[in-house]
Amino acid sequence: MRAKELELWNTKKSAELYGIDNWGASYFKINERGHVETCPFGKDDPRKVDLRALVDDLQHRGLRSPVLIRFPDIVNARIKALAGSFEKAFETYSYKGAYNGVFPIKVNQQRHLVEEMVEFGKATKLGLEAGSKPELLIALAVMNNPEALLICNGFKDSEYIETALLARKLGRNTIIVVDRYSELPMIIESSKYLGIRPVIGFRAKLESKGAGKWIESSGAKSKFGLTISEILKGIELLRSENMLDCLQMTHFHIGSQITALRAIKDTLIEASRIFVEIASLGAGLKYIDVGGGLGVDYDGSQTNWENSVNYSIQEYANEIVGQITAACEEKGITHPNIITEAGRALVAHHSILIFDVLGTHCIQSHDVPAKFTGEDEHEILDDLQKLCDTVNPKNLNENLQDAIRLREDGMNLFNLGYFNLKQRAHMEDVFWAFCTKVLKLEKSLSRELEELEALKKTMSDSYYCNFSLFQSAPDMWAVDQLFPIMPIHRLNEEPTRRAILLDLTCDSDGKIDKFIDIKDVKNTLELHEVKPNEPYYVGMFMLGAYQEILGDFHNLFGDTDAVHVSITENGYTIDHVVEGDSVKDVLGYVEYERPQLVRQIRTAIEQALTAKSISMEESKLLMRYYEEGLSGYTYLEGSSEERSEAPLDGLKKIGQKQMEAMKYSSSTPGSL
Repeated sequence: MRAKELELWNTKKSAELYGIDNWGASYFKINERGHVETCPFGKDDPRKVDLRALVDDLQHRGLRSPVLIRFPDIVNARIKALAGSFEKAFETYSYKGAYNGVFPIKVNQQRHLVEEMVEFGKATKLGLEAGSKPELLIALAVMNNPEALLICNGFKDSEYIETALLARKLGRNTIIVVDRYSELPMIIESSKYLGIRPVIGFRAKLESKGAGKWIESSGAKSKFGLTISEILKGIELLRSENMLDCLQMTHFHIGSQITALRAIKDTLIEASRIFVEIASLGAGLKYIDVGGGLGVDYDGSQTNWENSVNYSIQEYANEIVGQITAACEEKGITHPNIITEAGRALVAHHSILIFDVLGTHCIQSHDVPAKFTGEDEHEILDDLQKLCDTVNPKNLNENLQDAIRLREDGMNLFNLGYFNLKQRAHMEDVFWAFCTKVLKLEKSLSRELEELEALKKTMSDSYYCNFSLFQSAPDMWAVDQLFPIMPIHRLNEEPTRRAILLDLTCDSDGKIDKFIDIKDVKNTLELHEVKPNEPYYVGMFMLGAYQEILGDFHNLFGDTDAVHVSITENGYTIDHVVEGDSVKDVLGYVEYERPQLVRQIRTAIEQALTAKSISMEESKLLMRYYEEGLSGYTYLEGSSEERSEAPLDGLKKIGQKQMEAMKYSSSTPGSL
């Protein structure tokens, strides 16, 4: 890179390019070294950690790439921010009720995180929400705050209901939500059998819909909830059983990642009316649960777009409190305690996947090949060469159209047998050199050309990366969710390459070719040229919600190493290390057992030795590879430099490094 270019580029331009100041929500910034920093306590607070330095430290400790880094301090900050927003809203509207947040375990069931949520939430009385029997069992074990609520949602049988009722004897403040009318008679029957008065919530099926990617999960056709007729029928059933005082909560849910404040307002108008009407019928209502849906701004655009939100946490709280206040005061109803089930908004920011680039494939060519002469010479090749030599800003559009046509003609000649392989290769080399020249001239144009956007995508590099999209970011593949992605170092250098990211799986969908942008979705990501024998690390941010538990074992790539890092006045501490899956682990999930596999490969080796198709040294080498492979990481380990040594010496060195958990070194560019 030229010295002048280095002087022109700086970390401020990198921050603008990747939008880190927009989506980072003050938790991430670029430092003077050109590295991304995590700042859980705010950008101006001295307590922060350099991600590149942290990755180097983690690898010295024996962790491997890819690695998932969780920052519980960010979770703590999010819990406080949400509770603080409701406290401010209460002051604004002179609200007399209290705030009771709960964290839906389904968003991220990882044990260390759930335990941290409970611990951090004690000051704000944060509780948990369980949507299944296994999640209820988790919540009963980890919750130890009698002031916090445990909301019991999801499909229920008598065992689920009786477990929730008995938990009240342990001081667990369980509220059983009636998601389907058939659950109410079961709750009444179990209550009589155990002699325990339940606390019941009715989930209402609203007409109002949310906004965003999951809008169809709300409204009159939503999966859960009672119709208005079923609510009235349930009230009369409880009245007849002398249990109407047990109905203490109304509940609704309008989906995940609500993008527009207007959708929240419309829903609150309807839900608040239902609450005050039920209260007027004599129910002992104390709570209104507004469900989840508090969104996260993944791209930083602050718009009503599926990967963004057009409101702040404070605006969210103000809208809820304001609507409930107005409805209650109109009917003279006591202000209820407000429950939120925010999950994504509490944990999305705290989790980052960091992976290394294993190799690259570049189409761009800066060298125009020499002109063909002799029998391989052809008019199309000559014309294409002339276009490449003469292209300039004035004739760029015309030359581009001609070059595309000539390449199409050349392909037709090849398919008809009039172009040989050598001629086709030369044509492609000249065409890509021409396109590289065109892209360089783009900045000189006075107007944007539609053809150039398609050309940029076609000319993008492919960066082969050490991770599985299906394991670490399944929503990106399944529902087109976008997450912020950027290099975590070298941000004081200008990124000169445009690339898509390819994962380790052999699935054609295992790629990322859509990236966040403040204006629109980008088809490529600006990255730096990978230097030989130097690792290049990329971070995928805001993965804390849903991604881990939804991940699958495509190609048997398992969980990555994960680490919980707390930031202190003097640096940071490693609180928990969760070792990723070994090959043996993931094979066990699909019922392949190590002893059986080893026996089978030994049998095959013995047969090969008898047939003299393998030497004794080769058989020992293969057996060591096989056994150490079973114990190793499912992702790539060991550098190409190590593998290029003599086979037995190289294997011994790799095996020793795995066993001693020494520092991981990424592959050199261009190799896999």
